[in-house]
Amino acid sequence: MKLRTPGLSMVAVVGLLALPACKKEEAPAPAAEAPARATPPTQQPLPPAAAAGAGEGAAVAPAPAGNGVVKGSVSFTGTVPVMADLAPSVDPACDGRPEKEQSVLVKDGKLKNVLVRVRGAVAGAPPAPSTPVVVDQSKCTYVPRVQGAMAGQQVVFKNSDGTLHNVRGVVGAKPLFNVAQPPLGAPIQKTLPSDAEVLRLKCDVHPWMAAYVVSNANPYFATTGDDGTFTLTGLPAGTYTVEAWHETLGTKTAEVTVKDDAPADAAFTFAATDAPAKP
Repeated sequence: MKLRTPGLSMVAVVGLLALPACKKEEAPAPAAEAPARATPPTQQPLPPAAAAGAGEGAAVAPAPAGNGVVKGSVSFTGTVPVMADLAPSVDPACDGRPEKEQSVLVKDGKLKNVLVRVRGAVAGAPPAPSTPVVVDQSKCTYVPRVQGAMAGQQVVFKNSDGTLHNVRGVVGAKPLFNVAQPPLGAPIQKTLPSDAEVLRLKCDVHPWMAAYVVSNANPYFATTGDDGTFTLTGLPAGTYTVEAWHETLGTKTAEVTVKDDAPADAAFTFAATDAPAKP
């Protein structure tokens, strides 16, 4: 008879008891708890003007320099010059053009196409806008005939006619450019020279066509319409020299004191005897 060895039995029992313990130790450790999110700092609400432009891609326009307003009118006294008849045109694209020269236009004693502007630099005024001024060619006429722009601003020339035009730009007696535009052609863009106070435009194909872009050091300018009125807005309080410019009648000036709480008035009067403006 064989005797069992107690040592082997005890080893087997110990091995069976240790097996569950090994399995328990091999179990995956619980996932680490995610760290708590940091609390964002308290944000102050945006000012109304900034909030309006806070959207994606929004461009915030420069705020006006002030709340001052200058308004008034430009009159004409005496006998209104008779405008000459324009030369006949056989170009069908010119149908509907004015029949008479357009340099002096007076209605009910009010003068049209006068550029009224604040002269000189104005502290705190917005810079020149990135958008250009536009001169169109429609029915063989420049539209508008007179307008203002800030020094260095872009000028775009369009041809809305189904005929050939050319745009010849002159400052004083100095030619700046001369570009042709085919019928309904692509717009042409030019930079207004910083020293070009009055840019005169002519078309050699249709010699009656004329227009003027008046450059200014600040954005406070306006052109009178049929009723001869104008309004300048956004001026800081102060005293300014306001000038009225006309292509053939010269200039008139007035000293105007602007306040934030009340519009300032300015009035100008031209007559047929006034000295011609220098081109």
